[in-house]
Amino acid sequence: MDFLKDLWDFMKERKKWWLLPIIIVLLLLGILVVIGGSSATAPFVYTLF
Repeated sequence: MDFLKDLWDFMKERKKWWLLPIIIVLLLLGILVVIGGSSATAPFVYTLF
């Protein structure tokens, strides 16, 4: 959690708000990969791509 706090402080201090959508999309894709590879929802996740 230290990494996320440091990242948030960096974006707040340097006004790098354009990084926030990129980070959110990467996190969502990572969650989809984890869910899609190890559960019964895999066929539904693969149809998204």
